[in-house]
Amino acid sequence: MVECICLNDANKPAEIPQSKWIKKSNTYNVLYTVVVLPQRQLGFQLHEIELTENEMPYEYFLAHRFGFTQENLLKLIELIKDCSDTDFSMDELMQSTKQLTPELV
Repeated sequence: MVECICLNDANKPAEIPQSKWIKKSNTYNVLYTVVVLPQRQLGFQLHEIELTENEMPYEYFLAHRFGFTQENLLKLIELIKDCSDTDFSMDELMQSTKQLTPELV
């Protein structure tokens, strides 16, 4: 986990209740990072707030809302690498994944 501070809690989407919204100046811990599409921006899954299907289409908090110390920024870079690094090939993925046939759907 990588500690960060919320710098921007403005423009809360209506789909996210206030109880699950970030608060300016509060500290959070980044569990996972992902590139959010179609915006092509870095998104965070936070330890303290679980966004569920009830908050769809919002699954992640955008990175521009948070600030990091220099030390934690270096940790974030490593986390980003860990989250985007795959150690399997597409062939391996296809072999380990079952394709559904119409009768199984």
